[in-house]
Amino acid sequence: MSSKTKIVVLHMKEVIYTGIFLVLAVVLAVVLFLMFGKGNKADPASADAIYHAGVYTTPITLNDNTFDVEVTVDEDHINSISLVNLSETTTAMYPLMEPALEALSSQICASQSTENITYSEENKYTSMLLLDAINQALDKARAD
Repeated sequence: MSSKTKIVVLHMKEVIYTGIFLVLAVVLAVVLFLMFGKGNKADPASADAIYHAGVYTTPITLNDNTFDVEVTVDEDHINSISLVNLSETTTAMYPLMEPALEALSSQICASQSTENITYSEENKYTSMLLLDAINQALDKARAD
């Protein structure tokens, strides 16, 4: 009988190492598929966002007096508009500033837009100045 019997000797250490490397290769393949397989799709919730939530300010300077128009926004709407760092001197010199902002603020928060805003003839230039500052603050807040 001249059968050629082959005897294969496996060392347990080599079998264990081979199994560990196979498991690591499968885990690596799964991780790479999850990272790059789906592509970089944006989150649907963030795709609907109009603004980056936060508080945005724009400075206004009138005769060496500086104050800020502060606009607070959520991801999908304008919450509030206010004047900050407004000194008593500026309030006394420009008494129409706060009433004009209150009128603008109520209209903008109700319509969620700075388009088609109406203002009285006596507050025309003050309202235009404030509306420009509000638009600048909203431009900073926009989610592009």
